[in-house]
Amino acid sequence: MGIYLNPGNEQFAVSANSELYVDKTELIKYTNSRIGKDRPLICSSRTRRFGKTMAVTMLAAYYSKGCHSEKLFAGFKISRNNFLKCI
Repeated sequence: MGIYLNPGNEQFAVSANSELYVDKTELIKYTNSRIGKDRPLICSSRTRRFGKTMAVTMLAAYYSKGCHSEKLFAGFKISRNNFLKCI
């Protein structure tokens, strides 16, 4: 059983430091645009082995209040968009 409330950024740090990591941090920009809307739902349905778990751990690391992930996201696309945590 996993941690569901403020899980931290350890899992994403492992993925981000891997040589196979593909930068998908623009998903954070889209997620931020959906917060506070009339229908804020997001469905991430992809084929098998397409990065669903990695995307969720990335979002958890970004929005988690239990850790500071600024340095972790510093070299990715989201850092160039001047987005701050919206929560």
